[in-house]
Amino acid sequence: MLDAEQEEATKLKLHELRLEHNDLDTVIDKLAKESFPDELLMRRLKKRKLQLKDLIVKLEQALIPDILA
Repeated sequence: MLDAEQEEATKLKLHELRLEHNDLDTVIDKLAKESFPDELLMRRLKKRKLQLKDLIVKLEQALIPDILA
């Protein structure tokens, strides 16, 4: 269970990660529209985007309180 300070820090980190994820999405879209996109760069950006998504999901789950069954 996160205390209020940890929860706020997690929410801030989530916001930052979502911004980076969206920025990467924009860059990837622009690169894909180029005549000869840099495939290595595209793969690296997509990999980073997936890493961010995994981290976002992990942090979102940390914010959900455990419910005892």
